[in-house]
Amino acid sequence: MRLIICDDQAIVRDGLELLLKLEPDLSVVATAQDGVQAVELAAQYAPDLVLMDLKMPGMNGVEATRRIHTAQPQVKILVLTTFDDDEWVMDAVRAGASGYLLKDTPREKLVEAVRGTQAGKAYLDPAVTGRLLEQVSNQQVHPSAILTDRLTGRELDVLRLVARGLSNAEIAAHLHLSEGTIRNHVSALLAKLDVADRTQAAILAIRHGLDQAA
Repeated sequence: MRLIICDDQAIVRDGLELLLKLEPDLSVVATAQDGVQAVELAAQYAPDLVLMDLKMPGMNGVEATRRIHTAQPQVKILVLTTFDDDEWVMDAVRAGASGYLLKDTPREKLVEAVRGTQAGKAYLDPAVTGRLLEQVSNQQVHPSAILTDRLTGRELDVLRLVARGLSNAEIAAHLHLSEGTIRNHVSALLAKLDVADRTQAAILAIRHGLDQAA
């Protein structure tokens, strides 16, 4: 797996590079010190994944994520930062990040996240997951065609509540349906969206506007 590391601190870049080089299936092909350089290097090397810091001088990681995701949607972007501010998380996910980890993540979890992100999974640090889901609005909205073309109206209702962090029982009570019916809807929408779990579904919902007010 070909990786680019983007961080404005040289000691962090060097440390991550040394850590990841211990894994025989991971190769760091370049490192970047800011968002501008990350965009340029991504275009040059076409990596499988970019480890992206957020708060950097010049172009920040959110904008760099947006530009890379727009130009090279096949490149996965895993945010690795010290910032757990809610708006940074939301902005990074909306920009196209596939996951969001804090820099105090244990080495084995980081490596697992790198491999998993490349395989199509989504990773959110436990420190930010709850607050992220709480921020998702429960208002009726007009999500993008990515969702509406694949899901029924009822499945969109269920996904909206999944993205708020509600359990199947809570969704059933909210929609006045049986818990078994909700389980079926959740299974169907996960399959239609080609995601493995509820967290990945929530990230997709945020990225495509299901949390935006109408």
